[in-house]
Amino acid sequence: MSDSTTTIAQLKEAVKVFCSEREWDKYHGAKDLAIGIITEASELLELFRFKSETNAEAMMKNEETRMPVLDEIADVMFFLVRLCQKYDVDITSALFGKIERNALRYPIDKSKGSNKKYTEL
Repeated sequence: MSDSTTTIAQLKEAVKVFCSEREWDKYHGAKDLAIGIITEASELLELFRFKSETNAEAMMKNEETRMPVLDEIADVMFFLVRLCQKYDVDITSALFGKIERNALRYPIDKSKGSNKKYTEL
């Protein structure tokens, strides 16, 4: 499976089946899944801690050092997809809605080439 051939619905179904087989619904309330997202995101961040930008880029290009990063990305994605699956969140609509709102907050003429927050533009 790959990004070019897999739908979000398929990801949701795979996560649902995995969790259902293990009877994990009782452990996957919204709060617990949100905690899981931030916990796994912190583990992803830890892999880059104290690395220069050059070292981080090299880490992503080396198969051996890249693998732990991919594992943590997958863990973050698992909890995010599970949250969306369990609470009937259409992640595509949510993402495109947020992009639309951010386009208003970050107009190209004011934000292009800048990393300032919209309140500073």
